[in-house]
Amino acid sequence: MNFMSLKAETNNLLPQLKVCGLTKPDQIQELISMKADFLGFIFYEKSPRYVLNYLKPEDIAKINHQGKTGVFVNEETDRIVQIAEQAGLNLIQLHGDESEDFIIELRQKLEPDVKIIKVIRIGNNDQETRKKIENTINSHLSIVDYFLFDTDGKAFGGTGKQFDWTLLNELEIPLPYLLSGGISEENIEDINLLNQKPFAIDINSKFEIEPGNKDLEKIKKLYQKSPKGTI
Repeated sequence: MNFMSLKAETNNLLPQLKVCGLTKPDQIQELISMKADFLGFIFYEKSPRYVLNYLKPEDIAKINHQGKTGVFVNEETDRIVQIAEQAGLNLIQLHGDESEDFIIELRQKLEPDVKIIKVIRIGNNDQETRKKIENTINSHLSIVDYFLFDTDGKAFGGTGKQFDWTLLNELEIPLPYLLSGGISEENIEDINLLNQKPFAIDINSKFEIEPGNKDLEKIKKLYQKSPKGTI
């Protein structure tokens, strides 16, 4: 099933794979040959995986893949649209404090077939946190296509740490979502504890030799170790 046709019901689907923080053309091609569903490129200058330090937007545009995802943090809408067009992005992942009005404006400026992922960062598993997440979900239902749940940290971007995934069992999540935050070979089987499964998992730092340099053998092992019902 093509990811563009995914609907809210994801329990009967096998989670797909998004590899984020890509910088090396040879690794990108290897991941394509491995049938990775999403390729993540970080357009955040403070990140050690800032892709424009390694590739030009035109280089990304030449990559033949339908899941090219651009990760942005509190960037201007016009800049996001410009990069999306130059790099031929299929999805925009908003990882900052972007407001609802910002997302509405961005949606109006983007090409209609470009999808938007809103990241929701999760810290403690308590009533206040759950209420905040519920409010964010409800206020974004009509303006984004997917959610991505990640671990909250002091800075924007991935932490490499796992939040309490059981919190998701206490939420109603009407849109398909990606799961991120310290996913590894050791905890991948915990996905089976979720009532509503993610339609994709998002991996990054746990599968690297160094920032931006992926450990492809480790990613292959993740495929092999993933339990039935995951990737």
